[in-house]
Amino acid sequence: MTLTSSPSPSVKGSPGDSPAPRRSKLLAGLGGQNVSLIGALALVLILFGVLNDNYLSLSNMQVIAEAATITGLLAIVQTVVIICGGLDISVGSQVGVASVVSAMVFTSAGSNAFLGMAAAVGVGVLIGALNGLVIVYGRVNPTIATLAGLAAYKGLAQLLSDGRAQGYVLNNDFFIFLGRGKIAGLPVMVWILIVVAVIVHLLLKYTDIGRNLYAIGGNDPAARLAGININKYLICVYALIGVVAAIAGILLTARTGSGQPVSGSEGLELKAITAAALGGAALKGGKGGIGGTLLAVALLGCLENGLTVQGINTFWQNVAQGALLVIAVVIQQRRSGERAVGLPH
Repeated sequence: MTLTSSPSPSVKGSPGDSPAPRRSKLLAGLGGQNVSLIGALALVLILFGVLNDNYLSLSNMQVIAEAATITGLLAIVQTVVIICGGLDISVGSQVGVASVVSAMVFTSAGSNAFLGMAAAVGVGVLIGALNGLVIVYGRVNPTIATLAGLAAYKGLAQLLSDGRAQGYVLNNDFFIFLGRGKIAGLPVMVWILIVVAVIVHLLLKYTDIGRNLYAIGGNDPAARLAGININKYLICVYALIGVVAAIAGILLTARTGSGQPVSGSEGLELKAITAAALGGAALKGGKGGIGGTLLAVALLGCLENGLTVQGINTFWQNVAQGALLVIAVVIQQRRSGERAVGLPH
């Protein structure tokens, strides 16, 4: 008689049912950079939560979210421009110009909030497009062009405002709603950040525009040979930065109650670049994502708030921010396998 062996029943916990592959897929989906950021964020939250009982309170988390919104908006568009091989050091000054314009037009137009915001966005488009035109047709390195913009736009904001805060917008319901309102328990400012982040993420991940931006940053000559109009893309990207910087300027006005030529916008460019680099945007272009950038923004916001709550001198916060930027770039260089400057292969 022939004996036939029946298939052995699967045993729970056997290698075939092991959760290890699922964990590997999850980690691959998140990305090593994002996993590291999540770990660092968790450590910061635990550390300052232990040191201060109120740190993890809902009210303090909302304070962190509101404070990080403007940096988050700028970090998102900074990520986009870095992906396509550029950089914008002038974003902080652009925010100052937009803030002043929104408040001054609001005041002169009989407390018309929408006219003030429209004027700010219009100025933002012009400034951003100007940066792009100088870089593309002036053939100026993006770092140098926007470094010049950092000084020039800061001076413009001070000239327009005579170096002082302008207007008062907290007598207007819409500005109050922007700066202090909530939807479903979340500040309106945070919802604006979420909407912008989702739109840009979808643009980068699921459209030809996004694929072309990665191609431009990854291999400029190949992208040109493929028929991509690099000049048009770069000008549009810098114009986009101007629009989002204008939105950030409007939120700054709503949050502080007046147009701020310098206060509140100075140093934002460094925070935005640091967040983009920490989030995985390769400074040489062709790599980056919005998810990692937002995690980095959250990390920087939680760290800054924790140091403030603990009474740490703000000068040390600047030191920490600079150190994080250096660490992010060092990690990028190590991962790329590029040899160290001045050292043998």
